Amino acid sequence: MGSKPEANYMPHMVLIPYPFQSHIKTMLKLAKLLHSKGFHITFVNTEFNHQRFLKSRGPDALDGLPHFRFETIPDGLPPSHIDSSQETIPLAMAVENNMLAPLKVLLAKLDNPPITCLVSDVFLRFTITAAEELGLPVVMLVTMSACGYMGFKQLHDLKEKGFLPLKDESYLTNGYLESTIIEGIPGMKPLQLKDYPYTRRIDPDDFPFNFVMQAAETSVKAHAIAIHTFDALEKDVLDGLSTIFPRVYSIGPLQLLLNQIQQDGLSSIGYNLWKEDSECLQWLDTKEPKSVVYVNFGSIAVMTAEQLVEFAMGLANSEISFLWIIRPDLVTGESAILPAEFQVETQNRCFVTSWCPQEEVLNHPSVGGFLTHTGWNSIIESLCAGVPVICWPLFADQPINCSYACVEWGVGMEIDNNVRREDVEKLIRNLMGGEECKKMRERAEHWKQEAEEATVPNGSSSINLDRFINEMLQSNITL
Repeated sequence: MGSKPEANYMPHMVLIPYPFQSHIKTMLKLAKLLHSKGFHITFVNTEFNHQRFLKSRGPDALDGLPHFRFETIPDGLPPSHIDSSQETIPLAMAVENNMLAPLKVLLAKLDNPPITCLVSDVFLRFTITAAEELGLPVVMLVTMSACGYMGFKQLHDLKEKGFLPLKDESYLTNGYLESTIIEGIPGMKPLQLKDYPYTRRIDPDDFPFNFVMQAAETSVKAHAIAIHTFDALEKDVLDGLSTIFPRVYSIGPLQLLLNQIQQDGLSSIGYNLWKEDSECLQWLDTKEPKSVVYVNFGSIAVMTAEQLVEFAMGLANSEISFLWIIRPDLVTGESAILPAEFQVETQNRCFVTSWCPQEEVLNHPSVGGFLTHTGWNSIIESLCAGVPVICWPLFADQPINCSYACVEWGVGMEIDNNVRREDVEKLIRNLMGGEECKKMRERAEHWKQEAEEATVPNGSSSINLDRFINEMLQSNITL
């Protein structure tokens, strides 16, 4: 796994994730890897997320080690319920408008040892400003797929060429998003316009669209970029990104790299902002191998009460056992209420809870399929476990992840956004049995083996991580 810095020299890495569950999880895994290489780590959460960690994992959960510490900065938002995700647009506005000044104050006082490098989430463009003003080098972590990030990087060109924003609301329903094929992107297969992030936008001043587009444009200023993927999975896209960014390193899957090391007491520091229900693992122990569908729509995706009912009855009618994660804030504006007939139909073959240790679930022998929103953590964790997926993509990079999972990687099937119980039932039965199931499981097993090969000593991701670390150290010298 590479050499550590000299004993009398401890480089200091400050890591700051975008304040979403999935981004924090990925950045924290990178922090643990860097610590194992001999680095002093400061991990910066928002005050709100820090308190969520302490509530879900206990008051001593983030005590860490002498050379692994947690700091906080305010996000400037009004108080939220501690068990709910903050709303995405107000949080993005807070990231853009409120967090630069407190980060600069924090960085200025972190001088023992002096900061070697700032490691930023790629969507925090204010960190580039902070680094420039304080004379610090900055590298960035892309917590998503290479194809997903290339999608964000192309938004500026799609806007310049007149594809986006949409001319009016009729373009949402007239087939324009499906019939418009985007070709010629470095390393990318042709994709429908609908597969790109934030394309269902009409207002040229739409904040989420402009926020992610500007972040992608600013990220080229970083000294280097690491992406949570591996060469065998996305070689062509990584080559394409290398024509845009000066230094690109694929360093995933991070969990498999962590499995290669002794974690120096950091294994007790978990990643989840919600309290995990481990009882579901005991329930899985009672089930036959590959007989259970795992259902989880991630940490921020929401649905309507009607969509919840359609998923529920599709699962009930499939006659397949399932483990379903229903967050307290999963349904927009109201409580998640399951129909009485669902309770009757699924007795003894379902387990419903609010959160779980996802990687343990996916690697459990009883789990044979995964119904997912197609967020990148969920996709790469399912690949590592050799588990095929049903994709219900909603926003951001999820449509591109879905397209690649279903077409390029051969591990998934897509469900229509206007979810209907008949479709849910049919796809779940296909996922868990028959010819399609067999092919997808073979492909999923193939990618599992490729991921494992990438993360052994001298595997591509192990080598790339060491190269990325050398870039961090070199950037401090050459700044």
